[in-house]
Amino acid sequence: MSAVATARSTRRTEGVDKVRALQRVLYRCAKQQPERRFHALYDKVARSDVLSRAWVEVRTNRGAPGVDGIAIDDVEAAGVASFLDDLAAALRTRAYRPSPLRRVHIPKSGRPGVTRPLGIPTVRDRVVMTAAKLVLEPIFEARFLGCSYGFRPGRTAHQALDAVAVAANRGAEWVLDADIEACFDHIDHDALVTLVERRVSDRDVIKLLRCWLRAGIFEGGAVSDVEAGTPQGSPVSPLLANIVLHTLDEAWQAVGRPPGVLVRYADDLVVVCPTRQRAVQARDLVAAVLATVGLRLHPDKTRIVHLRKGAEGFDFLGFHLRKCQSRRGKWWLLRWPSKRAMAAIRAKVRQRTARRLARLPLRQVVTMLNRVLRGWGNYFRYGNSSRQFAAVDSHVRLRLARLASVKHGRAGHNWTTTYNYAWSQRLGVAWLVGTVRSGAAHATR
Repeated sequence: MSAVATARSTRRTEGVDKVRALQRVLYRCAKQQPERRFHALYDKVARSDVLSRAWVEVRTNRGAPGVDGIAIDDVEAAGVASFLDDLAAALRTRAYRPSPLRRVHIPKSGRPGVTRPLGIPTVRDRVVMTAAKLVLEPIFEARFLGCSYGFRPGRTAHQALDAVAVAANRGAEWVLDADIEACFDHIDHDALVTLVERRVSDRDVIKLLRCWLRAGIFEGGAVSDVEAGTPQGSPVSPLLANIVLHTLDEAWQAVGRPPGVLVRYADDLVVVCPTRQRAVQARDLVAAVLATVGLRLHPDKTRIVHLRKGAEGFDFLGFHLRKCQSRRGKWWLLRWPSKRAMAAIRAKVRQRTARRLARLPLRQVVTMLNRVLRGWGNYFRYGNSSRQFAAVDSHVRLRLARLASVKHGRAGHNWTTTYNYAWSQRLGVAWLVGTVRSGAAHATR
């Protein structure tokens, strides 16, 4: 490594250490002083080390360009140092103004023909939003409760699933499977800002937040105003959603005897209850709290599920959860990939083994396919997914055999003869069978 590269690496490491030290101080102060309002934060957002750390996160996540058409590669080509210096100067002189969001519609996984809107900020705005998240997150993280798992440091979807399993395996037989209708689109701006102001009194930070919320959406050649919501696609949106939904967590904790065990992953939530009556109470309480921040439960997608002896199941965080009987006669909550998750992986396999790819070397096709299989498998292997993994492996074998037959002009699929399991194994296909790691499905404490 050259001396210049070594010096740059050292500066980056020092910058990360300084940002982490800042976050630790903010977290400790917020934890020790629950009622404290922080008044000097804007200067920290504009700090060069914070912006540099924010840039690293933005570059790592990549993402499409915003309304200005400037991509990550364009910034790197023009010079990252000058880009960050100009951004810091604009922040310090209060000249920074966010650009409108570029609206795109992406297909929903496993739901053909259904899309969800994303608001894509410019790279410049994404860096500032990420810098603000780095500063604000420790302050609010100090107050977030244990029932919240989504988009929080050190917390995962699998932990949320384990918490549901523990509650159900302790004897609870009813679940409120709640769906918040278009959560990110309907959050009340005034309610959100009020909640942020409970911990932040820095006027410049509040102004920055209001500017992002009111930046507008660019679509079809025109910019439309935004009256509610925080756009999906913004780096700071998950934190803002957690701040708003923390009101539900607080309300739950404030109840002397909660109707059940609340488990929330961002805007996905379930409540595990001992009786149907308690599940109804849980639904009413959730609906009442959400109404205070401009949200409501989806009337058609919110339901109460009966778990007893596997009577019903429900989907949560991509898994289907249902009680199944063990050999000893006990009923445990197990989980495996949902029908939607299975449809999504099959669609991705079909896309990466389409006939048009027959012109490519098969090993190149397998390399592209393995990226998808490993990513999907690494998430769903924590559960009871053996049967579903076998089905995906079988689908992969069939699709590869069909592609190879097209490539070599053979009739039929030939997946049990020429292009059999041994052949696909020699190609280096990432098989899912044998990779399952059981979660806490049988945990009772």
